[in-house]
Amino acid sequence: MGIEIHQTAIVHPNAQIGDNVEIGPYVVIGENVAIGAGTKIYPHVVIDGWTTIGKNCKIFSGASIGSPPQDFKFKDEKSYVTIGDDTVIRECATVNRPVGNGEVTKVGSGVFMMAYAHVAHNCIVGNHVVMANAATLAGHVTIGDRAVIGGLAGVHQFVHIGDLVMIGGLTKITQDIPPYLLVDGNPAQIHGINRVGLMRNGFSEESRREIKKIFKVLYRSNLNLSQAQESLKEMEQTSEVRKFLDFLEERSRRGICLS
Repeated sequence: MGIEIHQTAIVHPNAQIGDNVEIGPYVVIGENVAIGAGTKIYPHVVIDGWTTIGKNCKIFSGASIGSPPQDFKFKDEKSYVTIGDDTVIRECATVNRPVGNGEVTKVGSGVFMMAYAHVAHNCIVGNHVVMANAATLAGHVTIGDRAVIGGLAGVHQFVHIGDLVMIGGLTKITQDIPPYLLVDGNPAQIHGINRVGLMRNGFSEESRREIKKIFKVLYRSNLNLSQAQESLKEMEQTSEVRKFLDFLEERSRRGICLS
């Protein structure tokens, strides 16, 4: 088994602890917690609620996962937190339980949450997302795969951030951000496509050209959103075009950032 639990840690006997897990000093693990094999939990971490931690994660000192949400509507209902495999959660970062019976706050696999980052109730964070120091998600936020949220950036509740979006530090996000874009400022402004991110993630030159054409329709053509959507529908329906159309056609609670 190879499980290592420090003598000062408090681990509920009903908690499920996988093989080769290391639990450091003064850690507190609740009754309904499951921790995947190979995960390392550093000192003074608290994991509570109905929380599942994936395999080979690292959770650093002072992090709090599965605690009740900071929401007046919460009535101590049974709700869940899931953390994927190979995710790193640094010092004093927080992931809260969702509001609503049976609801889930989800953090994907390969995520890197830096110190003091916060994932609020009912958030869905995709795979390989980076949240820099003190990046903060309000409730019901959705973050696409491989997005990067800069340090001290704040994302308003119910906002949807698309795949591979790059958000600059200190940015205030109050509206949905379509995939593959660069965003910065307060108020947030679109500054082009995330060209470096696309290249690093293996997007071909042809795909990048297609995304650039889509960007021009949305942000450089002086069309309103409805007109831009119709223009995209008239283009060849490549996977890139469909990705944008699917995002734009989702029911938005906050509207699309078009500035």
